[in-house]
Amino acid sequence: MKLKLAALAFCTAAAALPARADITIGVSLGVTGPGASLGIDYKNAYPLMPKTLGGEPVKYIILDDASDPTNAAKNARRLVSEDKVDALMGSNGVPSAIQMAQVAAEAKTPIIVLTPAVLSPAVLHWSFIVPQTTELMMGAIAHEMKNKGVKTVGYIGFSDTWGDLVLKALQSFAGPDGFKIVTDERYARADTSVTGQVLRIIAANPDAVVVGGSGTGGALPQVALVERGYKKTIYHSHGDVNGQFIQVGGKAVEGAVAVTGPLIVPEELPADYPNKAVALEFTQRYEAKYGKGSRNAFAGYAYDGYLLLDAAVPVALKKTRPGTPEFRAALRDALEKVHGVVGTHGVYDMNPSTHTGLDERARVLVHVVNGSWRLMK
Repeated sequence: MKLKLAALAFCTAAAALPARADITIGVSLGVTGPGASLGIDYKNAYPLMPKTLGGEPVKYIILDDASDPTNAAKNARRLVSEDKVDALMGSNGVPSAIQMAQVAAEAKTPIIVLTPAVLSPAVLHWSFIVPQTTELMMGAIAHEMKNKGVKTVGYIGFSDTWGDLVLKALQSFAGPDGFKIVTDERYARADTSVTGQVLRIIAANPDAVVVGGSGTGGALPQVALVERGYKKTIYHSHGDVNGQFIQVGGKAVEGAVAVTGPLIVPEELPADYPNKAVALEFTQRYEAKYGKGSRNAFAGYAYDGYLLLDAAVPVALKKTRPGTPEFRAALRDALEKVHGVVGTHGVYDMNPSTHTGLDERARVLVHVVNGSWRLMK
């Protein structure tokens, strides 16, 4: 009789526990279109991720938004309404990521934002931004220019939100670091020529030029400037650091200076660098699968997004099961409290007011030397 009662008690307790189900993550990336050189890098990270989140099976649904913000929003709506995803991830362009984040907020679904987007408080409530903030990264460029005695800066960037963000960050450092921005030239992501813009920059004769582009699109101004005889330093944001930038730019991008995450040069970091081991391990696995020199910052952002979810999911699972509004809310709350997660780019300590988690340890300056990104020392 006691055995039967014990068995009954066990069954009752088991029934009280929430039933487990696969965790579903919806991803939208621009793997075609003008942002494809970055979108493919992001997508390449997913086969390297474990098949579980917080110890539970996970399914990733990855859609192509063709680098179009409208498509990114449509994909996000489909993922939350039809696939009932527990969280979203995306996209690889700031305008597309903003559109996805707005849908996530409306649907009360947490989103891992894969670009350094600036969001309203209501949208940010459900959004967690993996990449370094534009201010954090451009601060490193501004301080380097100050150290080099740069007094005038020419700017050329995308004619969209990303170009605006880079310029705004640069402007915030102009006064403190003693330089003046003398041009504000823009071009579309799909443009194939920036001749007019570059001629105006050369006419202004700045001490340095800063490019606010991303991926292969960031190489276009550099090539045009070099072809027209500009011999001073050309600086780039973290949006330009991948192998395709060098492949497209060729010899014209030799000497280009950029800011990026430590995972681009983990072999060159000091032994005690906080995320050296994680960055090195991921870079080695990535290049083993995709080829020597294929490393890039963007795959690391996707992988760090996985690490944040992996840390938050066990906390959410203590409250309810996946596939429910309650789980999505619990996952949001858990992501907001993530601390000490060592990723490929740095150590993540989520801040409830900004939902960004990286500090100065997540940035290094690199330059192109003999066709490769190398640490500046």
